[in-house]
Amino acid sequence: MRIILAALAFGLTATGAVADELDDAHRLALQGRDSYWNCLAREYSRDGTQGMSAKDFTADIQSVCPSERQSFRVALIDYLSLQNPNAESDAHLSTANRAIELAQKDIITAFVKHKAAN
Repeated sequence: MRIILAALAFGLTATGAVADELDDAHRLALQGRDSYWNCLAREYSRDGTQGMSAKDFTADIQSVCPSERQSFRVALIDYLSLQNPNAESDAHLSTANRAIELAQKDIITAFVKHKAAN
């Protein structure tokens, strides 16, 4: 009976540790996303960007914030790997890259709409 109780207690502790690790990874992924978005927003707001063409702004956005972009990618892959450990690692990389593409697309779309309105 004591062995069963000890095993249950260990199992609950391990489950709690995994949940904490997942929560931490999620928090880091969100922080990475926010850091990348803030960097893109700073680039959008920079004085020199308003005179750019949409093509030039797109090229600019795709090249800026390399550190923030990579930190977001790594944090998101870590989170996805913990959340779904049985998935192919390529799937996590594809998902992270898609999230980065969507962030860039959103900021480029805002730029194009703002430019068209003026």
